[in-house]
Amino acid sequence: MTSEEEIKKRMLQEKLQQQMAMHGQQQQMAEAQQALKAVMSQILEPKARERLANLKVVKPDLAMQLEMYLAQLAQSGQIQSKLTDEQIVLILRKLSEKREISIKRKDK
Repeated sequence: MTSEEEIKKRMLQEKLQQQMAMHGQQQQMAEAQQALKAVMSQILEPKARERLANLKVVKPDLAMQLEMYLAQLAQSGQIQSKLTDEQIVLILRKLSEKREISIKRKDK
């Protein structure tokens, strides 16, 4: 084999390895999303799940933050019954509250 063929072969192998790694990551993400979806169906009432689905369309980052927060609560046993839509609204308000920042300048 010439060095050019070896380089092409090596590049092809590297590309295949990258594609396999990306496929593995995508599969892990899909499994995590399925697990998260299963947890949400266990801890949310239908109206609350509907609100979460609507939130995913409008603000996907906030929806993911809410799902992770709820999953942590469920995992730690802090959720005793299914959460209602009103409870989800309260949690969303707390998550989306922005801290007020005040800057004070020192006069010379």
